[in-house]
Amino acid sequence: MSDVVSIDPRTGQAVEVVAQETTTAEVDRLCAAALAAAPGLEALGRSGRAALLRTLADALEARREDVVAVADRETALGPTRLTGELTRTCYQLRLFAEVLDEGSYLEATIDHAGDTPMGPRPDLRRMLVPIGPVAVFGASNFPLAFSVPGGDTASALAAGCPVVVKAHGSHPATSQLVFDILATAAGKAGAPDGTLGLVHGVQAGADLVAHPAIRAVGFTGSVTGGRALLQIIERRPDPVPFFGELSSLNPVVVTPQAAAERGSAIGGELVGSFTLGGGQFCTKPGLVFVPAGPDGDAVVDAMAEAVRASGAPVLLNEGIAAAYDRIAGGLAAAPGVTVLARGAEPEGAGFEAAPLLLATSARGLPPQVTEECFGPVSVVARYDGPAELFAALDGMPSSLTATVLRGQGETELPLAVSEQVRPRAGRLIYDAYPTGVAVSWAQHHGGPWPSTNTQHTSVGTTAIRRFLRPVTWQGAPADLLPPELADDYRAIPRRVDGVLELPR
Repeated sequence: MSDVVSIDPRTGQAVEVVAQETTTAEVDRLCAAALAAAPGLEALGRSGRAALLRTLADALEARREDVVAVADRETALGPTRLTGELTRTCYQLRLFAEVLDEGSYLEATIDHAGDTPMGPRPDLRRMLVPIGPVAVFGASNFPLAFSVPGGDTASALAAGCPVVVKAHGSHPATSQLVFDILATAAGKAGAPDGTLGLVHGVQAGADLVAHPAIRAVGFTGSVTGGRALLQIIERRPDPVPFFGELSSLNPVVVTPQAAAERGSAIGGELVGSFTLGGGQFCTKPGLVFVPAGPDGDAVVDAMAEAVRASGAPVLLNEGIAAAYDRIAGGLAAAPGVTVLARGAEPEGAGFEAAPLLLATSARGLPPQVTEECFGPVSVVARYDGPAELFAALDGMPSSLTATVLRGQGETELPLAVSEQVRPRAGRLIYDAYPTGVAVSWAQHHGGPWPSTNTQHTSVGTTAIRRFLRPVTWQGAPADLLPPELADDYRAIPRRVDGVLELPR
């Protein structure tokens, strides 16, 4: 077995051995325990699982100082960012408790027996049920909100699915700490043994996805990593759903009117967005369309000034830092691309990176600039008129987001841009920036390939839908029905004989 080592990205040095890589036999034991726990977790009911989620949030809150300290040492994301991320993590656990309380996620539907134009209809009752144990892969760039205690785990537990998490190698100490906190709290809340599990190591992740007890996989990471897991799933005798959040360019369009009204402000704000967290957000604006002419020049000049004033952020791990140097260097050397500005050069021994601002023309956009580069780099593409802009947008890959920065009261061009990008974006943003994803009932964090491989979301309340499957009871005796499908049950919204009935 190999050691699982925690590295400080500020120095590039190993700090501690966290664990041993999980063996195939141990993965099998954890998956078997998750499968055995599934009936008991479902039997807790909506109220029991809501109490479980609130208990997990409380337990994380109680160890806030410890969790933030370990996560900062292991990711260099800073206490302020990580304190906010832990708040988000606890909030989404509690929000899914509210989803359980409200109950509409079950899509409970009743069609009583009766005559129809097609003839007699039997009694039919349908609702969503847990899919079974779920494998969750922690993300490198969110050690809390998209990792062991993150949204995939919260939504799967809410659905009634035990979770086995593959810890990310960038933050194994953080993963182990929060897992220990959650596992202890889950036991106190009455969750069955096996409700939560944790594995370390690349091979353990492959074993996890291949295990017959696992019924779905949630993944946040690269297209390469996602494809590797999909290949494992395809080799299974029973392929299971894979919900991957993968790669995203997140184009931004600055209209001529917006550039004229507030060009300098937009420039500074754009740099703040694409350098936030070292440019390691899946929603980072990687390509910005700016109009040609003096007003557009004001945007670009402000961006260049802000980049030159930027320090060298510490990236999450050696692999990300090396990939940034390689990909950003390739972008800078691409035909038709020029370097507008560089930030501070790395000085330490850790995984630092120089921020970079590049420029090209929207006419004949080089294909290299339409690919995601993880890290503090963005490309400005100057466009001369709407026709040139729309031709460039037509060649964009699909993304999690697309943003339009408008002038005061402007609608015509923003509407045309929206119609152009909507088929290839999961979230349309106006007069704001894509970095930052609110956790809410209306949120959608997804999009067509390569941003994700699914029509579902990994953020917001409907993320629970990934880990549920529909079942219909036909002609079932009343004492064999789930409580939510009984005639006299009125605690959740339901559709009965085609009519929506609200709780009472």
